[in-house]
Parts: sequence; structure tokens; C-alpha cells
Amino acid sequence: MKLSQLSLALLLMSITSASLNAQRHLEVQTKNMKSTIQPTMYGIFFEDINFGADGGLYAELIENRSFEYPQHLMGWNTFGKVEVNDYLPAFSRCPHYVTIRPSGHKEKRSGIENHGYFGIGMKKDMDYNFSMYARLNDLQSKEKTTLRIELIDNHNNVMVKKTVSISNNKWCKVTTSLRATKTVSNGFLRIFHESGDAVDLDHISLFPEDNWHGLRADLVKDLEDLHPGIFRFPGGCIVEGTDLATRYQWKNTIGPVENRPINENRWNYTFPNRMYPNYYQSYGLGFYEFFLLSEKIGAEPLPVLSVGLACQYQNSDNDSNAHVATKDIQPYIDDALDLIEFCNGDTTTTWGKIRAQMGHPKPFNLKQIGIGNEQWGEMYTQRLEPFIKQIRKRYPNIKICGSSGPSADGKDFDYGWQQMRRLKVDLVDEHYYKSPKWFLENASRYDKYPRKGPKVFAGEYAAHGQGQHNNWETALAEACFMTGLERNADVVWQATYAPLFAHVDGWQWKPDLIWYNNLESVRTPNWYVQMLYATYKGSNVLQLTENGQVVAGNEGLYASAVYDKEKHSYIVKVGNAADKPQQVEINMKDAKALKNSKVILLTANTTDAENTLENPQVIVPIEKNINLRNNTIHAELPAKSFAVYICQQ
Repeated sequence: MKLSQLSLALLLMSITSASLNAQRHLEVQTKNMKSTIQPTMYGIFFEDINFGADGGLYAELIENRSFEYPQHLMGWNTFGKVEVNDYLPAFSRCPHYVTIRPSGHKEKRSGIENHGYFGIGMKKDMDYNFSMYARLNDLQSKEKTTLRIELIDNHNNVMVKKTVSISNNKWCKVTTSLRATKTVSNGFLRIFHESGDAVDLDHISLFPEDNWHGLRADLVKDLEDLHPGIFRFPGGCIVEGTDLATRYQWKNTIGPVENRPINENRWNYTFPNRMYPNYYQSYGLGFYEFFLLSEKIGAEPLPVLSVGLACQYQNSDNDSNAHVATKDIQPYIDDALDLIEFCNGDTTTTWGKIRAQMGHPKPFNLKQIGIGNEQWGEMYTQRLEPFIKQIRKRYPNIKICGSSGPSADGKDFDYGWQQMRRLKVDLVDEHYYKSPKWFLENASRYDKYPRKGPKVFAGEYAAHGQGQHNNWETALAEACFMTGLERNADVVWQATYAPLFAHVDGWQWKPDLIWYNNLESVRTPNWYVQMLYATYKGSNVLQLTENGQVVAGNEGLYASAVYDKEKHSYIVKVGNAADKPQQVEINMKDAKALKNSKVILLTANTTDAENTLENPQVIVPIEKNINLRNNTIHAELPAKSFAVYICQQ
């Protein structure tokens, strides 16, 4: 069907008129600098769940490398004459090792195999650094023993092999390097006895050459590119433990990695659909490495320590194995005081000296500490109070982060906030895992929070949609909600999405910010939202309104604005949660002539779209330059989209 010129003109006029009628007029008061945005505003939260440490961020490829799992050979296949011993061990806190004896026949072999965590991933032409501690089992023997070290591919073929010799009656470190000849996702390591006497082996290790201080290089890059301001670790529920014996103890995670005792992971027996009774923490990724990583990615560290309560979900209130009595709390407080000294003390102090001996004489400049993870009720406040008194007395400049419990509202939440104000903590950790609808409806959550007293740390949050996927629906809901965090930066000092990592073959919880297999990782759309907020967080909040009101969900539109003093730029973030495009006019009122303006857009064809390892580029930021007319942005926001506008002076 053809239209006449008149009909076409009338149609265009009607479309233009409709667009103008539907146009949204937002105004940014550029001369009205409001609250300062904290450098810690947007950051990351790490917990060893979903094989986030061993099998994930920690680059060690060998599972149970020191034979210290309760079933000492778990993770290992053995053949021939192999046994576990602990006589005159190499390491006092990791006393078990294996003895491999000659098979007794020239056509037979004795040895061990390790398939790592869900197989060992290896990349073509990458060198893999092998090491172990070894000695002759017969402490009087003078005969040399030879072992063969092999990397095996997915099809059980030997990819590369090396021979090593042991001729020492005392424990010594043996090293070699093996270069992969192909890329494999599910290989394994094999060691077998070739000749000589029986030999003892301990702490058998294999790292890719490109590791960073023992951490997986691609995952470190994923963290660094987020530009986080705060790094909270080591959790999460593992801080508490299933019981007091399995709580996370930072002092066990420092010193030589060979002598760090393992710990049962609090998530070991959880989620019936994913039972992993081999889920332990080697502590190769310990507090020292966490602080190094904080420096690497440019984030302020926030360590969280046990308050003397094991997981309250898993234990009754009167269980003495789960909760230390208040009269016995002092060792837990000492751990907190000693940690601050470890981080900030000079090299003449007890713990500062240990830090220096580990290779970091310069202090880590710790500024805040969390006491307790997700505790609630009177049991928590009774134990927290003496922590606060002693930390304040010795380290008055250290900020203390308390908890409001596991929920975003309700009786325990209200009681928690009441007590945190009474105890005068500096920050209160709020947690909420809610539906995308909840996030959209709560973008004004902090508009009416008290402006005095403790500040908010949104320490764990994520939108959980149907099927709990990291799809565009959840990412957009979080982006819209975060305009409310930004608008209220005088109350909300920091926020961290959770959880951070998940192995595709070993997850127990989803959604998660970064997914990976043995070889590669994928950045979810939620990752891109977090990255954009952290990269363009600015230094000061600007007032942004529509008809004098904040923009927090009216007809699906959400917006906030900031100014970046260092880069002399105005930044406006706008989310359109509506099912239709919206015409938006953003006036930068009273600004000097603006130039070099651009927009970064995130959107998708459908709300269930997601990035996967097979197709990681489905949802990525699209950047383009824009022209301003009279310091005003004129734009059409696509349905279900999020945009960041950057306008430089």
C-alpha cells in the first residue's frame, strides 16, 4: 500500500506529536553538589561457595594436594603399592603424606593420579609448574629413586612427561615444568614409580605458569576490570562455620602454604541436589593473598571475622558447640586485634613482623573490619559489644561493620538496626536476595532512612528471577535499584553484589556474578551493570528530578546523577524498565558548555537473554558519541534498557 505525500506528512506529524507528548523531562542541578560518594561505594564480595576458591580463583589444579582430607586419598586414584603415613612428617600442621613402594615386578607399576576439580584444564603451549616434597622412605637408604610425572589429556593419552630423581633421606622440594601440547578441559596428573626404593611424597602441586600470586589470571582480570572500591572477604557464611570448629580462622591461612591446615567448608553438606563431601578449604588462598589481591584490583579490603557464633540457621541457640559463651569471647576479640596489627602494624610488632616475613613490609592500611556475618538477635549484640569496646580503645580510627541480620525487613531487622545504633557501629550490613519486582519497587528504599548514625553497607544482594539465571531481567532490575543507592550516597557508603563466583560444574547457589569452567570465564550482564556503576561512580551526588520529584519508577523510569571532580564530567544513569521505548530529555541546568559527550547502553532483545561461556557477548555495553543541544541530552531509551551518559566540561 502506497501513501500520498500528504498522508505521509500527516503520519510523520502524528508520530512526532506522540513522541513529544510522551517525552520525559529530567533536570540535573549541576550547581547543587550534594553528598560525597565514598571511594568504597561499589565493590565485590567474595565467599568460597560454588568452588569459588579451590577449583576457582585459587589456581592450584591438584585436589587434596597434602592428603589432609578426612579420607586422606579422596581426590586421588592409586595403583600398585601406595599407602598413607604420618611418621616424621614434612609439615607439622599437615602431617599426612603418601608412600609409593616398588610394585615388585618389572611389568607392574605403583603410582597415583589426580583429576583436580572437575578435571584439570590445560591450555596449549602453557607451561605448568609442578612441585612436591619428597624423600626416600628408608631413612638409611642411599639408592636413587626415579618417578615419572605425566600430564594426561581428555582421552587418557600421555600429553607430556618428565622424569625426576629423589636421592635425599630428608624432605626436599622437587620441581619441574611441563608444557601442554594441546588444550584439554578434563585432563589429569599421573605420578608413578619407575625405579629404586620406596619414596614419600607430600604437597603435590600443579599451577599454570600465568598465575598471579597463586591466583587464576583470567579471574583476577575479571575482578580488576570491575574497578571495585571495596573487597569484602572471606564471606559469608563460611566466616561462621557449621560449628565453631569449622569457622574461618584467619591465623590458619597465613604463613607457608604447605603448612596451612585445611578446613571443612561450611557449604560441604548443603543443597541436596549438589552434594560435595569433598568441599574443603586448602587455605592456599588465605588472608595474606586476599590483601594482596585488594591492592592488585585497587579496592579497600574489608575482612570479616567470627563473632563467636556459628551459623544460626544450622544450630540452635543453646548449642555450646555452635556458640561460644560471652565469658569466653576474648580469644575471638584477640583475633580481631591481632588482624589489625597484622595489616597495619610496623615490622617491630608481633604480627607486623609476620606480614613482613611473608613479603610485605609495608602496611596494608586496613580501614574497616566486619564482626559477624549474618547474625541476629540478642546473642549477636551481646558478643559484638565487647569487640567494639576493645577495638575502639586500641584502634579508634578503624571503622566497625555490624549486621542487621539475614533479611531486608521484619522484627530481627528492626532489632538489629536498633542495636547497631545503640552500639554506634560505623556501618550496618544489609542483605537482600529478592525478585526483580522487589528491586524495582524498592529503588526509594533509602530515601527516608535517617541521615544520622550508622551508614549502610549493602553487603549481599542480587535479583533472583525465575530459574535464578543471570539474565537481563535481573541485571536491569539491579541497575534501576542502584540509582537509589547512588542518590542516597550520604546514607549508603558501599554495596557489593553476591555471590561473586561459580564453577559451572560445581555450583550450589545461583545467580552469581562470574561463571567459569576449567579454562575460561564469562561476565554476566549483572557484571556489566556493576562495572558501569563502579567505573562511573563520580565524586558527588547531583540532584536529578522530574517535575520536582526523584525519578524512581514512575512509568518504569529510574535515574540518578553524579559529578566527577577528577574528570570534570557529569554522569547520568537512566534505567527504562518499561515495555516500550521512552523519549527522554535531560537538561544539565546551569552547566558551562559541555563537550565530548557519550552514552553507554546496555540492553537485550529479551529479558531472559544471558551471557554464556559458549556465547559470552550477547549482552555487552555499546558506546557511542552524542551531541548536546543547549546542554541538553535528547535520547530515546529502548524498552528494557540501561544507559550511562557522560558529559565533559
